[in-house]
Amino acid sequence: MKLHELKPAQGAKKKAKRVGRGMSSGHGKTAGRGHKGQKARSGGGVRPGFEGGQMPLQRRIPKRGFTNIFKKEYSVVNLDRLNMFEEGSVITPERLVQEGVIKGAGRRVKVLGDGEIDRALTVRAHKFSKAAAERIEAAGGKAEVI
Repeated sequence: MKLHELKPAQGAKKKAKRVGRGMSSGHGKTAGRGHKGQKARSGGGVRPGFEGGQMPLQRRIPKRGFTNIFKKEYSVVNLDRLNMFEEGSVITPERLVQEGVIKGAGRRVKVLGDGEIDRALTVRAHKFSKAAAERIEAAGGKAEVI
């Protein structure tokens, strides 16, 4: 098969319905909208979720909980991701963003103890899990809370 031989599969390209183009087209006069009523008018129709005056589903179901506007979001980094840095380097949240380990500059960072670390690193983060701090120090590094 060559590029000039490519074409869509049989029935893949459907012609658009051309409405209001005369009686012989099959979609003349009312153009498939029926006679009168809200949906027949130009600009007519109801907004999404409107159920004709019946209490909409979104308002019928019970609401629970709330959104805490003071919630602190943490970007999570596992220990095995820190092995990409060279021995003795200082790792900060800015450096993690720069290296593409985490997204979103200015976010808080939490280091978790998943995986193994095989080099001495100074890690500066907002939070450490107990296992992560122990493993960093066991490898000869330092876990510093910002």
